[in-house]
Amino acid sequence: MKTYMAKANEVDRKWYVVDATDKVLGRLSSEIASILRGKNKVIYTPHVDTGDYVIVINADKIKLTGNKWEQKIHAYHTGYPGGRREIAYKQLREKHPERMVEYAVKGMLPKSRLGRQMFTKLKVYAGAEHPHEAQKPEVLEIN
Repeated sequence: MKTYMAKANEVDRKWYVVDATDKVLGRLSSEIASILRGKNKVIYTPHVDTGDYVIVINADKIKLTGNKWEQKIHAYHTGYPGGRREIAYKQLREKHPERMVEYAVKGMLPKSRLGRQMFTKLKVYAGAEHPHEAQKPEVLEIN
């Protein structure tokens, strides 16, 4: 029996909506990353983007355990000399709550051209509204 290798034009993609209300960031992000990669499908092929689209709503109501709101930081570099910046997740929740989920999921995807392509299928919104009703997304329950 031959091993099945999926081709990019044969992949049937679905849209899922995930409500992030009172979900722990890391556990939610690992499930989302798995769906974006396509690991929940039987046709999963490591070198082909077989994943589905994921819409995350209510990103501003996500949970972090312990003292991570004060202690966890996101560090980045502006590109200029001495341009290293840090922002605590408490401040990040106030300014851009959707970026918490984006940073967590992006870190769990492959660091390659394929990973960047997979990341474009993630849509994160701070509130309960999203503009993707035309795609008829299915509600996905993640524990």
